[in-house]
Amino acid sequence: MTRNNAPTEHSCWLPWHHRSPRAARQELRDFLRPHPSGKPLLPTGELLVSELVTNAVQHARTPRGRLIFVRFRLSPDDDTLRIEVHDADSEKPSLRDTTTADESGRGLLLVHELATQWGCCPRAGGVGKFVWCHVSAPAEAAA
Repeated sequence: MTRNNAPTEHSCWLPWHHRSPRAARQELRDFLRPHPSGKPLLPTGELLVSELVTNAVQHARTPRGRLIFVRFRLSPDDDTLRIEVHDADSEKPSLRDTTTADESGRGLLLVHELATQWGCCPRAGGVGKFVWCHVSAPAEAAA
């Protein structure tokens, strides 16, 4: 359980750029570093935030100059990490069927398989959506 004075929520704006997934991973590392329960959440959290930001950069159809909003929240009750990635496109993502020959298209499948929960919601104000997921520590790390 998180019991220190580190903030339990962090958010940032990222540009619509192929380097934004890397920036999102760094933001997550910086957010989780002061939390004793953050280390076990980091590998999966980094992968999932990277996939969600990559999906926003590659697939969201938005006007030039729009930014991506990323929010992290660590629940002090159960050390669950919530990741949200907001973009200005209202089209919801969907799981795709892929073959072993496909070189891309597995990002949302990874989110589906590795997150304890995930979903997509419209943004307040009616512009765009956000995709969210929850990450919990593996059982052996929580013990």
